[in-house]
Amino acid sequence: MAFDRTRPYNDLPLLPPGVELETRAVLKQAIAANRVLANLRGLAAQIPNQGMLINSIVLQEARLSSEIENIVTTNDELYRADADADGKADPHTKEVLRYRQALYLGFRALKERPLNSNLFIDIVRLIKQIDLGIRSVPGTALKNDLGEVVYTPPEGESKIRDLLGNLEQFIHAEDDLDPLVKMAVLHYQFEAIHPFADGNGRTGRILNLLFLVEKGLLDIPVLFLSRYIIANRLDYYQGLRRVTEEQDWESWILFMLRAVESTAQQTFDQVTRILALMESVREQVQHEAPGIYSKDLVELIFRQPYTKIQFVVDLGLAKRQTASSYLQTLAGLGLLREHKVGREKYYINDALLAELTR
Repeated sequence: MAFDRTRPYNDLPLLPPGVELETRAVLKQAIAANRVLANLRGLAAQIPNQGMLINSIVLQEARLSSEIENIVTTNDELYRADADADGKADPHTKEVLRYRQALYLGFRALKERPLNSNLFIDIVRLIKQIDLGIRSVPGTALKNDLGEVVYTPPEGESKIRDLLGNLEQFIHAEDDLDPLVKMAVLHYQFEAIHPFADGNGRTGRILNLLFLVEKGLLDIPVLFLSRYIIANRLDYYQGLRRVTEEQDWESWILFMLRAVESTAQQTFDQVTRILALMESVREQVQHEAPGIYSKDLVELIFRQPYTKIQFVVDLGLAKRQTASSYLQTLAGLGLLREHKVGREKYYINDALLAELTR
């Protein structure tokens, strides 16, 4: 039976696909993507405080991944909300912050259990903050901006669970497929199954990162795939449709491999610039304000662009009055900018913010 966009795609083929996945073009691109990804992994491993990278860089991935789903917030709102624990941020900003929490959840979970459907559910529930489970109600259809149905995912909880079970088997199968090729395939399949009523896109993009960590291609989930998808949104959605309608796996896999190569290189370059900036700041503080210098203080102002006095206190570097003096000294050196919002005072690392948002 020919594919019909308006009918539930309960005939979604099981994995692995019954076509040659590692064509000559795919293997050539996979080599390039793996090389750049290995460089990124090696660079990240050299950073003494990897939490610094996860905290700041991953927040940009969270923002961009959410933007794909029209969950939009500004960088200023996002980083200010990240610095505050009062929960007063707008709903969109809170949802972006929850994306990062969900990524943390999955990253920590991999230490105890493999990628599986229960973890997928935990991730989407954290993002959406509702008791989401596998879709059981019929009527889900994906539409374009004109309101036209472009895809109707499989229907029926039992059917969806069977497809997810097959996806899990594929993820963990002992085969010779290049892990990046496998990631491209599992990303398509997860999006095609569309197991939840909401949050599938963001959950699927988190799974990409977690899969790379599980397979040892990354030690920490630092990769900007969403940036590439936004810049090539039309090709992304056309690629998904061409697999569904034409079984054109090669074009889709090549798209995802190029995404990995491009974003891994961008992230490598960005991390390199941030490390160079941090070293420059370290040398300046050590030379111009040796009385307040400490490695931990410099790392603190690079953990996120917005720093508060309480952060210095919480790190055990100084009591409040001295902590305030430390940050004011750094502001006097031009390394931080003092910014007051209501009764709250922030010290903003504008150079770091510029690197994160360029």
